[in-house]
Amino acid sequence: MIALAASTALASLALSGCATQSAPRADLSAGKAQQALEAGRADRAVAHAEAAVLAEPRNAAYRAVLGAAYMEAGRFQSASTSFADALALGDNSPRIALGLALAQIASNDSRGAILTLDEWRADLDPADLGLALALAGHPERGVHVLGNALRNGGNTPKMRQNLAYAYALNGDWRAARVMAAEDVPADQLDQRIGEWAVLAQAEHVQARVAALLAVPVAADDGQPAALALHNNPGTEALAQEAATGTAQSAIAWSAPDGELPPVLAAAPTQAEAPVEQPRDDFAVAFAPTGATPAQVTADAVRFATRPVVQETPATRVAEPRRVAPRAHVAPVKAAQAGTHLVQLGSFSSEASAKRAWGIYAKRYPQLGEHDMVITRAVVRGKTYFRVSAAGYGRDSSRSMCAQVKRGGNGCIAWAAKSPLPGAVDRGVRLASR
Repeated sequence: MIALAASTALASLALSGCATQSAPRADLSAGKAQQALEAGRADRAVAHAEAAVLAEPRNAAYRAVLGAAYMEAGRFQSASTSFADALALGDNSPRIALGLALAQIASNDSRGAILTLDEWRADLDPADLGLALALAGHPERGVHVLGNALRNGGNTPKMRQNLAYAYALNGDWRAARVMAAEDVPADQLDQRIGEWAVLAQAEHVQARVAALLAVPVAADDGQPAALALHNNPGTEALAQEAATGTAQSAIAWSAPDGELPPVLAAAPTQAEAPVEQPRDDFAVAFAPTGATPAQVTADAVRFATRPVVQETPATRVAEPRRVAPRAHVAPVKAAQAGTHLVQLGSFSSEASAKRAWGIYAKRYPQLGEHDMVITRAVVRGKTYFRVSAAGYGRDSSRSMCAQVKRGGNGCIAWAAKSPLPGAVDRGVRLASR
């Protein structure tokens, strides 16, 4: 009996449906990584998974396989990065979220692990959630989750043994021994308790996760820079741009800083010919032929009629600046329904972000039911204006992002309580309905 099983399923990630005709080598490398994982060849799995990601860097499934390979090799920092990338690219699998949390714990990022577990708690098996909370330094919460689940019908060997381990990490050795004895043979009980006593020591955080997953602890300098997600922003978008003949080069956006590019325009008809436009003018560059910047701006205004100030935590404030008073700006209001937002683009000026909303709303009519939020951000000394749609739940924000990404555009789903890096304590929420 494996008493500490967390059922992460990290070594078995289905790749069906992930192959693309445009990147057969990526699919081939990912398949080899899968085979290496199943054979217990962690080093080979890492090499093949890295090759797959390098060939197709914005494929969420390949990022997940890479995270699993890093985990199997005991490279927890790299695994944490890869799993986070997979989630950011739209993988909504709870097992990937659990893998991220375990990797964060083993990387001494307990705070990040708790945030991940809290965000995904409704989707995780209570047996996994409770033990992960205990491993992340909150054993009392783990005991609470596991105890409730056991009393509510989850009386399984896995639940009992995870609860026993959580008791041990919480220092309640008597309860740990009683619960462990439910499944561990009497002649093995002392050895089990002894192992837990060693692993329960504060300095053995990495060893606890490694023992749980039966993997080594390896030196890890982090994921190679060439694979970093922010170094590969929008390869699909760039490919679609080349296919449709859009004038993307006319827009100023900073790929190395991780900011989203503007949404791609629809392909021109035969009667329409792309016209070279001034740099950094989203409205002109992406408007259909014949539309004037004033018309595009009018479309944006039509979707922005009730401005209020958006709240962002003071801890995120970075270099606030004085802003001239705006007409019709109301006092700060409580957050409206919905805990998440969907960031659609990042621009060098607030006016461009506002004009862009009109185009987004035409392409995705459902945005008409959501508020537009424009937030200023400072990233590596550069100022950006991010345009997002507010009023989503966690799942609906990911679903919206998935739809946008299927169209070849960038998208980030983010929680209102956790603004994206670089966000300044200033934002404008504009109602689209």
